Amino acid sequence: MFRKLLAVVALLSVALPAVALDWPQEVTAPEGTIVVYQPQPESLQGNVLNGRAAMSLELKNTDEPIFGAFWFEARVDNDSDAGQATIRDLKVTNVRWPESRDAEEQRFTAIVEGTIPENGFQISTENLSASLASAEVVQKSLDDLKNDPPEIIFAEELAVLLLYDGEPRYSDIDNSPYERVLNTSFAVIRKKGSKQHWLSSGKFWYSANAAMGPWTYTTSPPRDLEKMLEEAMQDADGPAEPPAIVAANKPTELIVTSGKPDWQSLPGGDLLYVQNTETAWLRELSTTNMYVLLSGRWFRSKSKAGPWTFVRADELPESFADIPPESDIGGLRVAVAGTDEANDAMLDAQIPETAAIERDKASLEVEYDGKPKFEKISGTSVSYATNTAAQVLQIDGHFYAVDAGVWFTSKSATGPWVVADSIPSDEIQKIPPSSPVYNTTHVHVYDSTPEVVYVGYTPGYMWSYPYYGVPVYGTGWYYPPYYGRYYYPRPPTWGFNIGYNPWTGWNFGLSWSNGFFSMGVSWGGGYHGGYYPGRCCGGYYGGGYHGGPTIINTGDINIGNNVNIGNRNNIKNNFDRSNNANFNNARQNIYNRDGNRSRNASPATAKRNLKEARPASNRQNNVYADRDGNVARRSNDKWETRDQGQWKENRSLDRSAPADTRQRAGNTVNNRNIDRSAVNRNSLDRSYQSRQRGASRQAARPAATRRAPMRRR
Repeated sequence: MFRKLLAVVALLSVALPAVALDWPQEVTAPEGTIVVYQPQPESLQGNVLNGRAAMSLELKNTDEPIFGAFWFEARVDNDSDAGQATIRDLKVTNVRWPESRDAEEQRFTAIVEGTIPENGFQISTENLSASLASAEVVQKSLDDLKNDPPEIIFAEELAVLLLYDGEPRYSDIDNSPYERVLNTSFAVIRKKGSKQHWLSSGKFWYSANAAMGPWTYTTSPPRDLEKMLEEAMQDADGPAEPPAIVAANKPTELIVTSGKPDWQSLPGGDLLYVQNTETAWLRELSTTNMYVLLSGRWFRSKSKAGPWTFVRADELPESFADIPPESDIGGLRVAVAGTDEANDAMLDAQIPETAAIERDKASLEVEYDGKPKFEKISGTSVSYATNTAAQVLQIDGHFYAVDAGVWFTSKSATGPWVVADSIPSDEIQKIPPSSPVYNTTHVHVYDSTPEVVYVGYTPGYMWSYPYYGVPVYGTGWYYPPYYGRYYYPRPPTWGFNIGYNPWTGWNFGLSWSNGFFSMGVSWGGGYHGGYYPGRCCGGYYGGGYHGGPTIINTGDINIGNNVNIGNRNNIKNNFDRSNNANFNNARQNIYNRDGNRSRNASPATAKRNLKEARPASNRQNNVYADRDGNVARRSNDKWETRDQGQWKENRSLDRSAPADTRQRAGNTVNNRNIDRSAVNRNSLDRSYQSRQRGASRQAARPAATRRAPMRRR
């Protein structure tokens, strides 16, 4: 399907050349053609990729290709929206030709070193991610994340959590007799001097004698209030009947079932799950323990009443790893350490989103509530601005700010701001998760020219962190908001029913809550900027609130159709057939968002006018190089190595062969007197499995998440 999509794009735009995502790929040298097989990474640090690749050199007027391997250091540009990465600025650091004579090696190496660096190679994000499984990748867990359970409330009717950021605070609504509650994403209003409160979702109205309720559905709100909100109110998708309202003013999660919990059994009979909810709620039969999954974290209890305790994803019962991928709750495997799905998520998290930012096109203005106020971050030399929605740091008398994944710097807290081509990384990296600006430690400056700064961010900027083998959302710390003339909320972990799936990343909100979020902040009264889930960072965290969380499902309440935790095949089918903007918004790279794209440099300005490698037709992507540069081919589930210019089965690499056969085969030598038993079978197997996994993930990528290849000018 992907090839068909690329073909359609090519027909629609002659100026848009075909981009090679399939491997192997080939480049042209004066002496012939170099066929490069899919790279095998050895390390990824920031956007610097070190690895090796098998290749063949097809010289003009020569019948048989010469196979070899080269090592490289390169830069990676990644755009998960497009589902592709560019491997560029390759430096060939070593070349090996296992089947050539010494005199030929110098000639062949010169051809490779003179040709490869001129070219850019395209690889799907899925293939790049999966290939990192055989690389030296740092996957540390953060011991100072906070995992105290929120208050967990259960309801057996459709209900929405009305969450306040602490005790309700009020602000006058200009030119009206009303005031609104500032510290919630809902539209909660009361008449000045009265205890009577009203709540609107844009579709339903409720009334109460206090902000904390109890709330009662009403069909007769004050006419003047209703009229005042008509322009802001829009009918929203949601349930046919008004849901109940559950108010809370401390970290809370609401788990709702449609009626009594409907427990269903998984194959094997070790686990039960609640079918009629949009929250992961399981029971292990051998212990009768219940488990719920909240913001990527598992909590365990004997009963709904608690107490609930945190359980690390690598310490779950073995039965969790046996959840069938094709089952209604197959999507939960991403939250179980050691599963393929969790491993994929961990590898995805290593690849930064990147951009080349044109200095002259990027600007920043920071608005403060009065004069800038800074608070020292304990254990560091860093202070952060408290009375602004922006993320501004003061370090050694200089000022730095992050906006939409780009660092800016200034000599003054109030600007003027320019794009930073260097930052005091050592000090910034000391910022702990207990600080509300912790996510800035995951934004990086890689390189710069007089015109362009190369930047990138990893998922920690979006408050997603690898934690004992799985992704979790939020640090778990509570960050008090700022109150002054304006209210600036800080990033929350709890209260928004946050869940992860492989196609959209983190999703926020319940299908029946649609409408409640969007009303609360589209309508003035002192709410100024700030953060709510789904709209992280730069222009969202800083510079104003722009709409509510992504609504993840507007269908019936059913765990099997829910993109938070449901079956990944259902998720994929929903994406492929949906025209819904919420689906098509999947994963949105910050650098590609409206208002940010204008800062991105063209390939010409970014100095990326590379020659484009092209697909090598009629060749399988089945040639590998081990860590020593020995070349092997996977054919019919057997490994073959080169012997006198031909591919021949290498029984020393066949684990099904008797030990004495493997030993005899290992003692044979090829025409360069290299012991073929030195070929590293474990290295080859890992690379083969990674390549297969990446191809599978690329093929499974939903059509709605694919983007047309980036135009190269």
